[in-house]
Amino acid sequence: MEGRYLARPAPGYGEAAAGDHLQLGWAFWLPGHQLEHGTAPWADPYTFRPEAEAFPNLQGWLLGIPFWPLRALFGNVWAYDLVVLLSFVAAGALACWWLRALGLSRGAALVGGLVFALAPYRVGQSTGHLLGLISFLLPAVLLALERRRFVWAGLALAAIPLSGQIHLAMGAVVLALGYAWARLPRSAWWQAGAGALAASVAAIVVQQTVVEGSIAGGGRSFGQVRHYSAELSDLVTRGVGAGIEELVFVGWLTPLLAVLGLWAIRRQRGLAWCLALAALIPSLLALGSNLPLYELLWHALPPLRFARVPERLMPIACLAIAGLVAFALDAVSARLSKRGGEAESSHRRLAGLSAAAFVTAAVVLLALDLRVPVFAAVAADTPNAAYAAIHGEGRILELPVFRPDIHYGSVYLGYARQSPRGRPEGYSTTAPLAADRLARRLRDLSCGRGPVPELGIRYVVVHRGLYAQSGFFGEGCAGRAEEALRRAGWRLLARDGVVSSWQSP
Repeated sequence: MEGRYLARPAPGYGEAAAGDHLQLGWAFWLPGHQLEHGTAPWADPYTFRPEAEAFPNLQGWLLGIPFWPLRALFGNVWAYDLVVLLSFVAAGALACWWLRALGLSRGAALVGGLVFALAPYRVGQSTGHLLGLISFLLPAVLLALERRRFVWAGLALAAIPLSGQIHLAMGAVVLALGYAWARLPRSAWWQAGAGALAASVAAIVVQQTVVEGSIAGGGRSFGQVRHYSAELSDLVTRGVGAGIEELVFVGWLTPLLAVLGLWAIRRQRGLAWCLALAALIPSLLALGSNLPLYELLWHALPPLRFARVPERLMPIACLAIAGLVAFALDAVSARLSKRGGEAESSHRRLAGLSAAAFVTAAVVLLALDLRVPVFAAVAADTPNAAYAAIHGEGRILELPVFRPDIHYGSVYLGYARQSPRGRPEGYSTTAPLAADRLARRLRDLSCGRGPVPELGIRYVVVHRGLYAQSGFFGEGCAGRAEEALRRAGWRLLARDGVVSSWQSP
């Protein structure tokens, strides 16, 4: 894994492989870099310049906290991989802690934590999407509510929209209110409601300040929703299939145990209803256009129109299913222990061993049941001589040019850490409209057509590997782009493999 990202498999063609993990790596790196230079850690002063003055870096502030010291110790790539692994630990540990607070046995709670940590949708989203990495905030909210730590519950809840995950935040607010109704005395409802209100206000602020006026500001089309909608068979089909967004597999054994767990807590009606609806509703909504009446709901609820992926609420279902599985195992373990308690000491020891063996077998079977092949060791943005040769002031333009919401632009964010400077490009689904218009105007430069505009651009870097990765441009476009630069008087600074850097005349 040395020098490689833990991410979804993709070919690099001689340079870093494009993917959302590079966008996250940049977002995690930026807060520490900004603090080291005495500037605002939540701002990105380099991307989409000059079209954006200080593009907000919502994705980076939370996980950028552990990334900063890890980067100093191990470098960018290893720091990113360790943050991904730590997010798995956090998800499992907080889910386990929450279940222990509910009174479950240690073994059952550990299994529940494992099921949430290994939930296929959560794992799939962790290959490059922040949604999977910050899903540990969901059990953190429920744990805080269970412990009556309302300030912490509000902070964890508000951190979801403040990380840019507005769609998940909508579901998390409903989950928190439902859990408060099920588990808290009426006198404490207002405190839980205050936290939910704070998270709602945070979501509205993010929507108005970041999403509104961006390329996603007008909402998504239902055609996009239809493209990303899961099918009913996806819930029981292992593997990525049509794409990472449709990875809503919940296992084969896991849902059966969840039903058993629901039966085990049937007398705790509030909790049973809360977990049952939390498991069922996001799973149904994940079907999107394949769910009758979803289009009507999509038109009726404006917040739904800002997400092209209807599966965004699935982490809630993953947590609810994990909780129900834990309740099922706790009921079976309690039954085994009860039998042992009524017997002689030797039989009690045997019953205790039986309970331990049962939990161990459950761990193995559930881990096998939930496994999905989504991670690989992916080519990283290693130190590059073409970027190292760039010195002095001036913005940088990288070729080929992609529109801001095309993920191939993520490669430029990876290499940007070697030469942090203003650039008209980047990768974000909430990029300013002006950045999208500029990218359309600059696209012809990818094949050597037209002069490089002023815009303060002093350097151009040509990524031949990205021409091959994207397949968007005709054969020979990279060569024509370099030849056009040479004819216009641009000087070759350095060439490192498939990457070359050029300085203006």
